[in-house]
Amino acid sequence: MATGEIDVKPLRLSMPVLRKWVALRLPVRWPTGLPTSPEIDQCARGAPPAAFATDLALLLSLVEQVASAPALDGHPHPVFGRMSKAEWLRWAHLHLDHHLRQFGA
Repeated sequence: MATGEIDVKPLRLSMPVLRKWVALRLPVRWPTGLPTSPEIDQCARGAPPAAFATDLALLLSLVEQVASAPALDGHPHPVFGRMSKAEWLRWAHLHLDHHLRQFGA
């Protein structure tokens, strides 16, 4: 989604600028259990977990892709709207941290 490889429909939620500011700037943990967009839902897209080593290598590759993607600046997020490259990188860091905490990593 961040690199534009998967097109995700925007969610029409109120106050996207405030939501983005809170999510990216305030030092609070993100809530668990929020539904994800169907376009990026791992189970709905038929991508169940595979072997740990393979999944880890894919994750590291995707993190590198996002970090080096030239087209991040201005690319829209489905909840927060248009984001700068710095905002996308902050989002990626917080999002990955959120999921790693879910698994106790």
